Amino acid sequence: MFHPFSSDISGIELPHSFNNPFFYTPHPLCKVAADELRALLNGNDGWAADAATGKMMGVLVVRDTAGRIGYLAGFSGLLCGSNRQDGFVPPVFDFLAPDGYFKCEERAISAINREIEEIKSGSDYASAVQAVATAEECAAELLAARRAEYAANKAARATKRAQGNLSADDAAALVRESQFEKAELKRLSARLQQGVLVARAAVESFEERIRLLSAERKERSAALQRWLFTQFKVLNGEGKENSLLEIFEEKRGCLPPAGAGECAAPKLLQYAYKNALQPLAMAEFWVGASPQGEVRRDGCFYGSCMSKCHPILGFMLQGMDVEESAIEKGGDSVSATRIVYEDDYIVVVDKPAGVLSVPGVVGGASVQCRLRSILKSNDVFVAHRLDMATSGLLVAAKSVEVFKALQALFAAGEVAKRYTAILSAVPRSLPAEITLPLMPDYANRPCQRVDFEQGKPSRTLCERVAVFVYEGKERLAVSLLPVTGRTHQLRVHCAHPLGLDTPILGDKLYGGDTAPRLMLHAGYISFLHPVTGCIVELSSPAPFEELFTCSKL
Repeated sequence: MFHPFSSDISGIELPHSFNNPFFYTPHPLCKVAADELRALLNGNDGWAADAATGKMMGVLVVRDTAGRIGYLAGFSGLLCGSNRQDGFVPPVFDFLAPDGYFKCEERAISAINREIEEIKSGSDYASAVQAVATAEECAAELLAARRAEYAANKAARATKRAQGNLSADDAAALVRESQFEKAELKRLSARLQQGVLVARAAVESFEERIRLLSAERKERSAALQRWLFTQFKVLNGEGKENSLLEIFEEKRGCLPPAGAGECAAPKLLQYAYKNALQPLAMAEFWVGASPQGEVRRDGCFYGSCMSKCHPILGFMLQGMDVEESAIEKGGDSVSATRIVYEDDYIVVVDKPAGVLSVPGVVGGASVQCRLRSILKSNDVFVAHRLDMATSGLLVAAKSVEVFKALQALFAAGEVAKRYTAILSAVPRSLPAEITLPLMPDYANRPCQRVDFEQGKPSRTLCERVAVFVYEGKERLAVSLLPVTGRTHQLRVHCAHPLGLDTPILGDKLYGGDTAPRLMLHAGYISFLHPVTGCIVELSSPAPFEELFTCSKL
């Protein structure tokens, strides 16, 4: 599994610390390893065909006990229908062994599914259901006819009584006749209802069997999931071992999601630890076509997934010298937050890249905390969001009332915003408007995806600014005017094939070319002050503006 580099790497300096797998720029050695792995994939028709449909691959640069530098290769999920392939690290736990407990229990659960489907689609069940419908229909018709007859007889008796010449015996006879007909109607209703109950009993016997099988399926599936995640045991840099069940229960208080432990990153680290290989740097990259709705670009590097890998890698990297994430480094940048407008009600800042707008679930310095410290008040609330990697103008309120008023302005689309962005390349075309429905990509938080069924509508206007050369490649600077304010709207609209099909430079989430930062800046904002009624209009030049103002083609 240890691959010595076939390329000359003598001029590449080794990393000083292991990269954070969620926020990183791929080390040059990882790039070389990825290129060599892609060549290996292209040389194998079976692998290449499977990878071409879209697959996340991973490389881990390692040093062996003899001091040799090489790399390990891994893939997420399955490759060619198997979790084992020559040249790649094995799975953390091979639950696909044909005669293993998992596959045997999976077959038993599948047999339950088949039995349930056979009952539901069987002719006996269909006949029983039809018998109930027929019995109910016949009962309704007979009762309706008998009630009509009873009503006619009742009307006739009323007519006789109204004539006023009935003897006592005749009057008593009419009463007895009425009582008899009522009793007959009740007896008929009971007989018919009994027939319906008999028919329903046949259906219920089938449905009770389905309920029992469904309960057994649910119980066995849950037990199998728990068993599976107790078998997935991973090591960390301190030599400790924990199961995925223990890791997720400790970190999140829940069961691991399906597929946890099957991504490339945990496989790579597990193999390195087990085989006395020192991890030096790791990177994951996409090969092949993008999945529908998601933004995955062939050859681009991506951070490990948050939903499945964040707790796992958090444990596995204990004991290793891991470089700080961008969120952890944000504490140094937040002090550079500059106030550009302030009155008694609102404050507007120019947020640096790498700083959170508000405190995140994983901690980190934020503009909101910084403003509360500067203004010595906890009643300061950021009214909208800029991505951590985005710089630019950010509006905050000095009271809850003003905060709600500002939020209403943003929600109503009454705040004009303009962003400056540098695209990784020059797109084939630049539409004046992009409209793509967006929703969270729950398996790859914090990413968003395009979904035409469940996504919320989003709209961005685009304007060309300049074409220039950066890092030896033509780029396009654009103005982006978001009409709506969905999470990652501009980043997805640029990167998605149905948008500009050209990611923003430095966008690590959506496949942009490597750059010192995300080249996206909120440079203009205009709105009606919610208290004074005056127009607030502010501008901020993009920190990277010199790239395209001094280097036009």
